[in-house]
Amino acid sequence: MQHILGHSRAIETLQAALQAGRLHHAWIFHGPAGVGKRTTAEALAAILLDPGAAPNLAGVIDADPLGRTARLIAAGTHPDLHVVHRGLSSYVSDARTRRGKQTNIPAEVVREFIVEPASRSGHNSASRASKVFIIDEAELLDENGQNILLKTLEEPPPGTVLILITSHEDELLPTIRSRCQRVAFGPLDDEAMGKWIAAAGFDLPAAQQRWLVHFAQGSPGLATQAVRNGLFEWHEMLAPMIRDLQSGGYPAEMGSTIAKLIDAYATARQKENPNASKESGNREAADFVFILLAREIAALLGGAITAGGDVEPHLRAIELVHEAERQLDSHLNLSQVFENLVIQWANLFDQAAT
Repeated sequence: MQHILGHSRAIETLQAALQAGRLHHAWIFHGPAGVGKRTTAEALAAILLDPGAAPNLAGVIDADPLGRTARLIAAGTHPDLHVVHRGLSSYVSDARTRRGKQTNIPAEVVREFIVEPASRSGHNSASRASKVFIIDEAELLDENGQNILLKTLEEPPPGTVLILITSHEDELLPTIRSRCQRVAFGPLDDEAMGKWIAAAGFDLPAAQQRWLVHFAQGSPGLATQAVRNGLFEWHEMLAPMIRDLQSGGYPAEMGSTIAKLIDAYATARQKENPNASKESGNREAADFVFILLAREIAALLGGAITAGGDVEPHLRAIELVHEAERQLDSHLNLSQVFENLVIQWANLFDQAAT
């Protein structure tokens, strides 16, 4: 836990609870996606499940990084650590749930992967907790699943600790939130991001690393996704088209280029995981595009402010991107959404130029 970057306040909160011996049985780790919430949850799980976890020379309670517990957690094979996510829908006994699109965490997953294993005894009675459940993207729990989980939160089996990880805490029921201790996580600053990139071993040209820091905005998870999925190449394809839009041009190929990038991403994702839906892959890729567009607009806006230029078109362009996101949420055709976005964007900067 002492090696986690950029979340000193969150770590202090958890360490205070550990050292006082009054660790709550339910926690919500909330904050932007990819900033280290799950990493911290796994580090806490290692402390709770390692019977030998103790204060180190700095007085920080931590698990033995070379011990059996840490190795099992790193390998994803610890019998008392249960990581719950939407992909588990493919493994429930209910056939209808298995055939679902994996866009949420249904009630059947809660029953089979939380309620049932929580009722069983853990494997080590000498540790601080006998079982730890990490619920990733907890906001995806459907309402029925949250109500089922609520019963476990109200009457947790002895030694059970639950950690809900969410980027959208407001989508959890108030009754869920009221029964959990909350820990806030924020984006890493540039210094911490630089340390993280170095530790991650990314061998990137200087220009690409600068772009990565700007794109990730303090999120190591987003930075990892960017490197893994070649988003710098997406940036290099789209940035000239955005500059064309800025000057009042109309890059007619921009909408179709975006659609092809999204389709290629979703197709590759489905090949890696046949149980994943093409729809969810499309939306993941579309979200990457929205982030790319927003970052480019922010850079242009910053330049306009520095130069004392007109910022209104850039602000309206941001609104257009948000509107496109809302259209996708309303299940409008993906290609049409981006074609329409480009047309409106071109009109916007064309009007500004005249």
